[in-house]
Amino acid sequence: MAHSSSPLVVGIGGTIGSVSSTERALRTAMTAAADEGFRTHVFGGEDLARLPLYNPRAGERTEAEQVFVDTVRQASAIIIASPGYHGSISGLVKNALDLLEETAKDDRPYLADLPVGLIATAYGWQATGSTIAALRSIVHALRGWPTPFAAAVNTQQTRFDEEGRISDPAVEGQLRLVGQQVARFAPLAGTIRASH
Repeated sequence: MAHSSSPLVVGIGGTIGSVSSTERALRTAMTAAADEGFRTHVFGGEDLARLPLYNPRAGERTEAEQVFVDTVRQASAIIIASPGYHGSISGLVKNALDLLEETAKDDRPYLADLPVGLIATAYGWQATGSTIAALRSIVHALRGWPTPFAAAVNTQQTRFDEEGRISDPAVEGQLRLVGQQVARFAPLAGTIRASH
């Protein structure tokens, strides 16, 4: 069980509407991180839908925007999950990541030195690969470290029930590996930051 002083893993992902396979996949990975002793906070589809379209010139930020940015600032690791929409990440997830521009002048800007786990879900294999590639590019641009393993979930073959149980144990293992890897690499991120 994680204590309030434990490092924090922040999960970002989902879709507008009901809890999606993307969010269920994210929560499986987050559970694995929690099992490693980390605190977790998930920004699911409903949370991301509360974020207005990112306006870099806005004089003020909404409460939802402030909570999102402040929570990411506290993170020792991140997991991002996106559906594959037309071969790339969803606008909902991209908008949340765009909001991290608010951290540009922080001591730790963007996702600098953080391990970032990646998950893509799509109805078919093609969009999972291109979505993971897009996520890797974005994480690199945000100065983060994508973990070696990324999970691709083909929802044509893999189903999630209402409780989040997964029809394919191999896919569940892959999602848990994403959570385990960010947990394992998070202490290294702290060492990198301490040495600067």
